[in-house]
Amino acid sequence: MLIQLLILVGALGLLIGGAEFLVRGSVRIAVGLGMTPLVAGLTVAAFGTSSPELVVSVGAAFDGRGDLAMGNIIGSNIGNIALVLGVSALIRPMKVERQIVRMDIPVMVVAVLVLVVMLWDGYIGRFEGAVLFSGLIYYTFRTIRVAKKSGSGEGHPAGPPKFIHYGMVVGGLGLLVFGGMTFVSSATLIAREIGVSEAVIGLTMVAVGTSLPEMATSIIAAIRKEADVAIGNVVGSCIFNVLGILGITVLLAPIFVPEIGVRDIVVLIFVSLVVLPMVRTGFVLNRVEGGLLLAGYAAYVYWLYSVG
Repeated sequence: MLIQLLILVGALGLLIGGAEFLVRGSVRIAVGLGMTPLVAGLTVAAFGTSSPELVVSVGAAFDGRGDLAMGNIIGSNIGNIALVLGVSALIRPMKVERQIVRMDIPVMVVAVLVLVVMLWDGYIGRFEGAVLFSGLIYYTFRTIRVAKKSGSGEGHPAGPPKFIHYGMVVGGLGLLVFGGMTFVSSATLIAREIGVSEAVIGLTMVAVGTSLPEMATSIIAAIRKEADVAIGNVVGSCIFNVLGILGITVLLAPIFVPEIGVRDIVVLIFVSLVVLPMVRTGFVLNRVEGGLLLAGYAAYVYWLYSVG
């Protein structure tokens, strides 16, 4: 037990360190390339922190477990919006760029609605995968083009990015992925030793564990007053989960989802829609709104546990 606790603490340290490197490096790279830090959160940070979900979903699809692959994507998006964004806003109210409100969050909502339509017949094939992945490519290029037009953000050092900045991003992502996997593994062993059921472990530690990279990155970004990176990381991760992870997964191995969790889909649609009016109020996500998101996530997990 003591060894697992020490491993748990060490994994948490890796998450914090990895998030610090990723935020610092991605901001420097974005600004050095003539873009706002927002693009770093929407692309580099978001896509990188979603890599654990990609591994899980692709592996599940090849094993013929389409329900697991889809559940991973839906659960991760719910956790990203309600849990990660909620905790980040509680730490520090975050100013929201107009681009996120006008373009990125609507893209996230549309991606979710497209996912619901594709799930209608319980099968997602390679054609749907190609459509989703094409959407990701278009979105990424458009985001970079808009960011370049905006120029570098005020208050950030100019100058071209250095090799060390790219190294910080790669190293930070590595620490986040390894730290997240270690944290989940150790926490699961501890829970089993103290008699926590497998159901509770799956609904809490494993579910939250897949969002640990996003959580660590957004929390560190919020503490460092990099609201663009914190919010962009969450929104970009949600978009990448649907368009990128699902697109790549079904391109490699089409999936059957015979039993669609209507409850989870409804929750996903709700949290995706509710965040838009929140960020439109003064273009700030405040602590009250963060608390509401976090309370909603807690209620959702309780609902899962009590109803099954």
